[in-house]
Amino acid sequence: MKRVNFHYEESLYDKKIVVYHLHPNGNGFVYVGNLPQYEADDRGFVNVRDFSEKELRSIIADSLDYLSLEPEPPYDKTWTNRDNEKLDLVYEEPFWNIYTGKNLEESFGTFSDAEDYLIDQGFKEPK
Repeated sequence: MKRVNFHYEESLYDKKIVVYHLHPNGNGFVYVGNLPQYEADDRGFVNVRDFSEKELRSIIADSLDYLSLEPEPPYDKTWTNRDNEKLDLVYEEPFWNIYTGKNLEESFGTFSDAEDYLIDQGFKEPK
C-alpha cells in the first residue's frame, strides 16, 4: 500500500509515532495529542489529507515540539489578602480557576486576567 510511518525516537514520552499511514496520495495522520489548536480523534491524531504543504509542515513541527518539550508544572497556588483570607488559583486546562475552599469563585481564560482579578480583590501571590 506504500504507506509509511514516522517514529520520533527522541520523544520524551512513550508515544513515538508522529506520522501514521502516510500514503503517496496525501492521506495520513499526524499525532498532536491534546494540542488545543487541532481537532484530534480520541487517539490524538489529525487526518491531513486536505492539508497544504505549508499546513503539513506546520502540524508536523507542532507534533515534534509537543513530543520533545517538558510539560510545564501545574500551577496551583494559594493567594492571601491582608485579612489572611485565602483563594486558590489553579490552572485546569484550558482555564485559570479561582477557588474559595472547594467552591469555584471565578474562571478566566488567561493567567493575566486571573492575576488582575486577584490583585484587584487585594490578594497577593505567594513568593
